[in-house]
Amino acid sequence: SDTWTSAVIIIGYAIPGFLFAVLLLVLFAGGSYLQWFPLRGLVSENWAELSWPARILDYFWHITLPVVATTISSFATLTLLTKNSFLDEIKKQYVVTAKAKGLSEGRVLYGHVFRNAMLIVIAGFPGMFIGVFFGASIIIETIFSLDGLGRLGFEAAVARDYPVIFATLYVFGLIGLLVGILSDLTYVLVDPRIDFESRET
Repeated sequence: SDTWTSAVIIIGYAIPGFLFAVLLLVLFAGGSYLQWFPLRGLVSENWAELSWPARILDYFWHITLPVVATTISSFATLTLLTKNSFLDEIKKQYVVTAKAKGLSEGRVLYGHVFRNAMLIVIAGFPGMFIGVFFGASIIIETIFSLDGLGRLGFEAAVARDYPVIFATLYVFGLIGLLVGILSDLTYVLVDPRIDFESRET
């Protein structure tokens, strides 16, 4: 299973997000094959007439393909990073010692290896998230005809609408700061040994 899962992950990493978006449109949005999802837009034409549960379902139905196209490459990267991090930690001496003491496989994996392996993943997640949010948003929004922040910022830059440009940069920067704070908090949750307050300056 390791061989074919690695092959799938590498293929997902190698395909650009915009090309994957076009592939999803052809396969699942009324191209040459299936018509399971809408071709464009965030809501249906009769969205105002729908009930609140139906509106929520309609919205998620419309954003399924854009979200998948945006995250598939980063998900493959994160999966590959997690896998390599775990494999690297499993080979270390403390894992052999824990197994020699009679600990179960699950206790060794989730009680010892998980903490050390996930630190690398958590450290790389903010940069990966911001890269996806900034880089792929404009192309994906254009392909699926979505009115999003990336497309709004690009059109504002072309039209030299400086207030809108600064507003979109502010929102992107705020999201980046929030993701960084969540990453630092996750450090402490995953590994309680990390305590920033107890460190000496």
